[in-house]
Amino acid sequence: MISTATQAEKATAFGALHHRERAFIIPNPWDAGTARLLAHLGFEALATTSMGYAFSAGQCDGAVGRDRMMEHISEIAAATALPVSADLENGFGDAPEAVAETIRRAAAAGAVGGSIEDASGRAGQPIYELGFAAERIRAAVEAARSLAFPFTLTARAENYLHGRPDLSDTIRRLQAFEQAGADVLYAPGLKSKEEIAAVVSSVKRPVNVVMGLQGVRLSLAELSSLGVQRVSVGSALCRTALGAFLRAAREMREHGTFNFSTEAAGAAEISAMFRS
Repeated sequence: MISTATQAEKATAFGALHHRERAFIIPNPWDAGTARLLAHLGFEALATTSMGYAFSAGQCDGAVGRDRMMEHISEIAAATALPVSADLENGFGDAPEAVAETIRRAAAAGAVGGSIEDASGRAGQPIYELGFAAERIRAAVEAARSLAFPFTLTARAENYLHGRPDLSDTIRRLQAFEQAGADVLYAPGLKSKEEIAAVVSSVKRPVNVVMGLQGVRLSLAELSSLGVQRVSVGSALCRTALGAFLRAAREMREHGTFNFSTEAAGAAEISAMFRS
């Protein structure tokens, strides 16, 4: 278990990262090993990835239940001394009370921040009605403020990931979430530099942008110049690793060759990182 004092220190450090002059990268490990490797490389904070973890467990995104996800968050939080923000999907329930309970449980698992989506998980109505979505964020904020440390609550507007690339509606949602008290705002899937700039200029809270999805590719310096404060990569690191795995497996199966091994990380290098 992480002590309350230690968690408070991590939480304060994590919050401060969002108010520097330049953006910071918060990479997304999918297990304790990748968390430790990222910490060794010098990153300042980590975020879990629900999709990356689901894939590592042989499941589709959204198929991992809350209990198992909390165990995963605990493993990531305990793996390093870095602050961890948790991908909490839609809060594992429609009701605001369910969202609030998820925030409390994520904090108990060791997270010092977490994100809540406005996606319902239902094909017929993939995005919650705006008023109800804001109510859910208010409940998350109230739960976060009841904790013994400053939990950083990120509110996500999921339009672009569900076939609704409506920038105006996305901005309205982020503004409503800001009014509800969210600390960080996040609209994954924005398709251009101009859309990112429009989002940043429309809100007063720090904005997270994800890189590694199909579409816009900007550097950390470019994103900082737009006013972005935090950059995540979602499941991209996991999918990159799985891409290498599949290419290697197909090479063996289809050609009977093993050229893939020339690009493998050295056992000594990885072992040295884990010993440090």
